[in-house]
Amino acid sequence: MQIDILSLFPEMFSGPLTESIIGKAIEKDLLDVEVTDFRDYTTNKQHHVDDEPYGGGAGMLLQAQPIFDALDAIEAKKGGLGRVILLDPAGRQFTQEVAEELSQEDHLTFICGHYEGYDERIRTRVTDEISLGDFVLTGGELGAMVVLDATVRLLPNVLGNAASAAGDSFSNGLLEYPQYTRPADFRGLKVPAVLTSGNHQKIAEWRRKESLRRTFLRRPDLLKNVTLDDQDRKWLREFATMTNKDEN
Repeated sequence: MQIDILSLFPEMFSGPLTESIIGKAIEKDLLDVEVTDFRDYTTNKQHHVDDEPYGGGAGMLLQAQPIFDALDAIEAKKGGLGRVILLDPAGRQFTQEVAEELSQEDHLTFICGHYEGYDERIRTRVTDEISLGDFVLTGGELGAMVVLDATVRLLPNVLGNAASAAGDSFSNGLLEYPQYTRPADFRGLKVPAVLTSGNHQKIAEWRRKESLRRTFLRRPDLLKNVTLDDQDRKWLREFATMTNKDEN
């Protein structure tokens, strides 16, 4: 996958792009990331990339010219831009489903904004607007890092065990079940016996039940989008009964 990032602070990416899963993916040539400082493309003599908004108002806006010219340069060099993602609070909320969708692409280009916002004309070059949630960050760099990380780990051969991503929270619409490692008894806290039983069918049933339980207790809103079978519904009724008893 090719990833291009437009940023005023390219140094912010030096750590995340050289460490952990992303760093290893780059070393394996599974990922090629290039960060462009779009200040290099401004035609302003003072190298400004922002200006006051027409009509007045607080703050400064990123100008269209540096962004357009930087995108043009990348497009000419790479033969295209792929999906162009604008990190913006008004965008589509980022979820695991969006990460999976983006992981199918060959090329992603991120635009990291700063200041009060963007000249609206920048959006004409954008295919996707993405937000991490209902809050505002100083700039789009952190948002781009999060989207990049969540997306890249889904690429083939990036994770050591391909099944790891499939079992992550949200991948099947549910929160992930509890997990344990050695020792089986740590300070009196014991691993559930079913997990040491060697019975893979029982383990799978336990994991599904506990995944449902955790989702029911912590994120019940997710259940409306999950396909449930009769056993799932039986467990959910059990959880609801136990919750009602605890409340009474």
